Amino acid sequence: MSEFKRTTVTAALIYANGPIHIGHLAGCYLPADIYVRFLRLQNRDVIFVSGTDEHGVPITIKAQKEGKTPQEVVDYYYKEIKQSFQEFGISFDIYGRTSDPVHHKLSQEFFLKLYQEGKFIEEVTEQFYDEEAGQFLADRYIVGECPSCHQPGAYGDQCEKCGTTLSPNELINPKSTLSGSAPSLRPTKNWFLPLDQWQPELEKYVASHADWKPNVAGQVKSWLNDGLKPRAMTRDLSWGVPVPIEGNDGKVLYVWFDAPIGYISMTSQLRPDWEKYWKDKESRIVHFIGKDNIVFHCLIFPAMCMAHGEYQLADQVPANEFMNLEGDKISTSRNWAVWLHEYLQEFPGKQDVLRYALTASSPETKDADFTWADFQTKNNSELVAILGNFVNRAFVLLDKNFESKVPAKLEDTILEIELKKAVSEIPEKLAAALEGYKFRDALVYAMEVARLGNKYLAESEPWKLMKESPEKAGHVLNFAIQLVSHVSIALEPFLPFTTQKLRNALGIEKADWALLGDFESIPVGTVLKNPGLLFEKLEDDVIQKQVDKLQQTKQQMLLQSKQPNPIKETVDFESFAKMDIRIGQIIAAEKMEKSKKLLKLTVDDGLRQRTILSGIAEHFQVEEVIGRKVTFLANLAPRKMMGLESEGMILMAEGQDGKLSFIEPESGIWNGATVS
Repeated sequence: MSEFKRTTVTAALIYANGPIHIGHLAGCYLPADIYVRFLRLQNRDVIFVSGTDEHGVPITIKAQKEGKTPQEVVDYYYKEIKQSFQEFGISFDIYGRTSDPVHHKLSQEFFLKLYQEGKFIEEVTEQFYDEEAGQFLADRYIVGECPSCHQPGAYGDQCEKCGTTLSPNELINPKSTLSGSAPSLRPTKNWFLPLDQWQPELEKYVASHADWKPNVAGQVKSWLNDGLKPRAMTRDLSWGVPVPIEGNDGKVLYVWFDAPIGYISMTSQLRPDWEKYWKDKESRIVHFIGKDNIVFHCLIFPAMCMAHGEYQLADQVPANEFMNLEGDKISTSRNWAVWLHEYLQEFPGKQDVLRYALTASSPETKDADFTWADFQTKNNSELVAILGNFVNRAFVLLDKNFESKVPAKLEDTILEIELKKAVSEIPEKLAAALEGYKFRDALVYAMEVARLGNKYLAESEPWKLMKESPEKAGHVLNFAIQLVSHVSIALEPFLPFTTQKLRNALGIEKADWALLGDFESIPVGTVLKNPGLLFEKLEDDVIQKQVDKLQQTKQQMLLQSKQPNPIKETVDFESFAKMDIRIGQIIAAEKMEKSKKLLKLTVDDGLRQRTILSGIAEHFQVEEVIGRKVTFLANLAPRKMMGLESEGMILMAEGQDGKLSFIEPESGIWNGATVS
């Protein structure tokens, strides 16, 4: 990194059609923020750019569902997303939006340059068209059966279940999401970027970055091995950046053409000297993304920049894999997520707990899983028991014995010599991990300072030294406070709210990487302010509340996914009239031995008592059914089951959650009443 004068860090532009969840955070935003904070600690020239992607089909689909205009949708979610990021401590230098006129202008200028220089291929192709809706259909407006996993409801560009990248014509039985009808094909003109022509240059570009993460390099090489094909850079849509060619109304720039240009247009709004961050060879560009965006940032956007000729290509694209939730894939459509704005409301002041938990289980090279049990463990066993415990002990002892003033030092003992040596090894390891985008490892190194602090206090026992030699106890506590200073720096990229509290307590104006290893940074006599408990233990009931919330979501998902069974074959009235459906009352019930499903019921049908064996044992306890009025088929031919004869069938209804319910008459209906 030393050969670069400056660094431009981007985090993926998220669609402004819904709130932020932990999958977004773990995928790119939190790693990017950690990395940027690390560079700022070293006083490097760095800008951090991101924003909302406000074009594309997901926006228009959301608008249609909510009965709003696309602009109303993006205005609402831009504000919500930006606020959530700010509260969570994601320290963008600018958080922009692609609906901004500045972005439209720059995107159109970029397109026109390629168009005027003949870098596009103009082609008339057949595209899916919805005759009822009267419009061409973008990929996401078409759903059908996935040809790979045969999941219904796969989109025209990707199957969300198996992750396969698709094109609409690959879907089995495609349908329009607008009208539900099968689309037709119509000719339309669009402009294509001939990626195949740029493949040799792209291969050289990829080969020159052997240090890319294996998951990134593997996916990119797979695309190259399959052979790149021309890709349309325009679409037949009404929402987006208009194609700046006269006579082409109703066409907009492909969202993946204009979206990455958003990084550039947002930078142009941040600084008047923005061009040096994108065009100067001494500038380094790092794109933080999720794995679903790898092809766009590693092949399509670089090809666009190659064709343009003025912009630098990314040096690094540290994409993460996916974060799952409680063993299941996070899904916005199924509401299976931990939403950031809800977390901030339900766990006020605990931004750093979530930052820590997500970093500690970051999906850097493979998918990871967030669980509330692990979240609780990370908080209680690490943040409270290690970091919080060390800092609290140091300040309490200082307050109690030295009036909150930093005491003087004596000559170092073997404990201090070993401590200094151990601490001196941390900055290099920590920096190497951060520069290598190994944030899980980096967090371990940073936390090592607090672990060393606990070990030092346990071995030196300043509470005992106070009785024998207050000066020696003061010497130990001086070192402990210097270690707290180290904690406030080493953990700054990860836990910015906590480290700011520590710097306020220590009187440090600004975190500086150079202070790592400095055991004189807090002068003798400095009056400190106890920051109080940094973290509090999370009790089981707090965590159970979140688990229950997810279970309710899963239950709702099951209810929504349940579809009525198809209507059976038509029967004539004479056949129906043969059925004798009556009301009875269960007067006795018992479980059947060797059967999990059957209950033996004694039913009073108004004429006599009959035995009916019913498969409801997994839904009801014996005591629940006695005395219940039931609807039953009285003239069903007797059937022998497990050595007993069943004389009828209890009629039940199955709920969407699979649970059975009795079909009960209103009160006052007598036993033996006929249902007709």
